[in-house]
Amino acid sequence: MKSCLSLAPGFLLSATIASAETTATPPPTLHEMGFLEVLAKGGVTMFPLGILSVITVILILLFLLTIRRNAIVSDRFMSSAEAMIQKRDFMGLVAYSHRRNECMARITQKTMDFISSNPGVPFENVREVAQTEGARQAGMLTSRITYLADIGAIAPMIGLLGTVIGMIKAFIEISSGGVQGVKQMGLAEGVSEALIATAGGLTISIVALIFYSLFRGRVHKYISELESGATYLVAIIQQQLERHQNQSFGQPVQPRGREDYAMPVPSPLAGERPDMRGI
Repeated sequence: MKSCLSLAPGFLLSATIASAETTATPPPTLHEMGFLEVLAKGGVTMFPLGILSVITVILILLFLLTIRRNAIVSDRFMSSAEAMIQKRDFMGLVAYSHRRNECMARITQKTMDFISSNPGVPFENVREVAQTEGARQAGMLTSRITYLADIGAIAPMIGLLGTVIGMIKAFIEISSGGVQGVKQMGLAEGVSEALIATAGGLTISIVALIFYSLFRGRVHKYISELESGATYLVAIIQQQLERHQNQSFGQPVQPRGREDYAMPVPSPLAGERPDMRGI
């Protein structure tokens, strides 16, 4: 009994010291990772995703500057082209279209070049040339914005590849770790790499598809205006060509008088001539 009482103060002293050490030890602080540090934890697939993100930004800025109404069909060009067609200044219209950098100018230039190099050609051929060039310009506008759709489809696939690589690394760490804590840390690192790669791919894909939808609506609107403007100019050109042909070959026929339909007068040499006998 006396021995137990003598050991009690020792236990109390040791407990007090342990509790004091516990309270004196500060809790470990969590290190806040920056955005670039998080991206660095995404693994090797973050490099192609970074390249895709740069390409996406460049395409978006380029399309914002180039896919505009004045770059497709402008009111200034339409007014100038109509005035030149009314004046029959076709060569001036060709030179003016060559200086302008817009889709309607390319259609007008091709059409006027064909008319100048093939005078007298049926106007159906002229219309086909204009329609073909208009279809080519519309196809070029549509094909340009499809790059954003391609990026929107490729980026999630790269992110999914990063997910698979991260999960493979996590399971390799689990299978090779000797201590339970090492296994857990290896699993957490692999899963975080997988999630970062997936998030990066989805972010790039979402941004690319949003701007693709925006530019697709713009392109469809401007293509409709391009078709309308081209049809109007072709109609004016046809009117001017037909008017020129009527002025050149359609001269009115002068009416004939009654004397033009009278009986012919007998020639004085039609009778017998005595001096011609015997010849």
